[in-house]
This record gives sequence, C-alpha cells and structure tokens, in this order.
Amino acid sequence: MTTPPVFRFAPSPNGFLHLGHARSALLNFDLARKTGGRFLLRIEDIDTTRCRPDYEAAIYEDLAWLGITWEQPVRRQSEHLALYGEALSRLAGEGLLYPAYESRADIAQLVREKEEAGVWPRDPDGAPIYPGTARHWSRVEREARMQSGAPYALRLDMTSALARTGALTWTEQGEGPNGEAGKVVARPEQWGDVILARKETPTSYHLSVVVDDALQGVTHVVRGQDLFWATAVHRLLQGLLGLPEPAYRHHSLLMDESGHKLSKSTHSTALRALRAGGVTPDEVRRLTSLDIF
Repeated sequence: MTTPPVFRFAPSPNGFLHLGHARSALLNFDLARKTGGRFLLRIEDIDTTRCRPDYEAAIYEDLAWLGITWEQPVRRQSEHLALYGEALSRLAGEGLLYPAYESRADIAQLVREKEEAGVWPRDPDGAPIYPGTARHWSRVEREARMQSGAPYALRLDMTSALARTGALTWTEQGEGPNGEAGKVVARPEQWGDVILARKETPTSYHLSVVVDDALQGVTHVVRGQDLFWATAVHRLLQGLLGLPEPAYRHHSLLMDESGHKLSKSTHSTALRALRAGGVTPDEVRRLTSLDIF
C-alpha cells in the first residue's frame, strides 16, 4: 500500500499573513488534495520575542477564510524544545558544534577588518559569513567563557560536518532563482559555520525545521524561492542526523511595486486587510496565480 504524500505549511506567528503566505499555503493544500495526500499546519514560534498569540490566532482565521483545512493537532515548535535539544546534543557529542561568544557588533568589526584586507565571502542571502576564530579555541578557553555566563551562539563546524557527509544533492521539483531543477548539488559551505542555537534561543530555524519535517513524516517541502539555497544546510543536517530526505519544490515569490518580495517586516498588505476591503478567497487565488486548481 502506497503511503500518501505529506505536505505542510509552517508560518511564524510574528505578524499577519499576506498574499505571499497565501500562495504557499494554497499551493501546499491544493497539491495535497490533488495527490490524495495529507496537509499539516505547523506553527514555528521559537522566536519568543516576536511571536504573539494574537498573530497565531490570526493565522488560523486567515487560513480558514481561504478554505484551507488541516489535521489536528497543530504542531507548535515551542512545545518541543527538548527534541531539538536532543539533536543538538547528538551533534555536540560528535564534536560538530562549538560556542562562539562574539556579539553582532564584534562580528561586524571582524568583517570590516577582513574586507579591508581583501574580499570577504558572503552567504547566498548576502550576509558575510562568520569570520571569527572560536572554532579554534581551546577547551579551557570555552569552559571559562561558559562559566562566565556570557551570551553565545552554538555554531556548526562546517568543515568537519562536510567531512562526515560527503557530497550532497536534493531533488528539486520546482525551480531555483536561476531556473535550477532536477538534481541540485548542495553547497552548504556557502553559509559558513551556521548558528544552530543561542544561549537564549535553544534552537534555530535550520535545526527545528529538519527535525520537525522528519518527525511529522513530511514527504514534500513546498516553499518560496527565498529558501532555495538554505536547502543545502537542511540536507547537511539531514545527513548528519540520519533523517529522511523529502522532495523539494520552490515556487516563485510575489513582489511589491518596488520589486521586493512581500514581507511582514515591510508591512505588506495583510490578508485580513484584503478581507476587510471586500476581497474574496477566489480573488486571492487569482492574485496569487493559483486559480488553476
């Protein structure tokens, strides 16, 4: 008996959903319905400083208005921090994590120094990769810092991690920003020693998303092209933790009049505002170019 495909929509309750979210949610829901699969809703609320209960309630309201239904119970990441901690402990036990104590200001200064000496690499999102030397600190130095109670970030030793997994690829059923499709070569080294947790935040997006997808049996990850290159980090973590590889489908993004992707941080028009203005769910489908299902 063939196992039905499993799709998911996983918003963060740190603002109101906009048309870009509607495109992703509707696409996942429609694909699940078309293939006889399952559709899950996951609330990614690990950022306790920005996530709010009223935003979470609005997510349920907006999705229901669009005609989307989902399985119960909804998985909330804040309720599963211990599981992410287990994954971190496993990576730490294999010598793949190290604490780094530089502040954001410290890192910015280090980057300036590197750039003054020549070109310093940046990750696919345009941010400079971590330039610090904490990976090479002695055990004594690390323990002294930790005992001081200083804030820290747990970083993945990318060189050691890649030595464990070897070459990685993923199956792309959509396309990347430059038309990439089919078997895509994963290049997690482009991200440098990524952060997997902080002292005040016991997990990161990268870590929690791969743990959750595996535990929930997600077979198809359908999301925006802005996360296309992050898939390389996810494939690396899947390889290190022995987690299954889902198929990936990245879809194009909706842009505003200035050519920037719709975003909560730029206060793109929320679905609730469109609804209040008389826009119907069918019109949302047309606005998101998803009236083909």
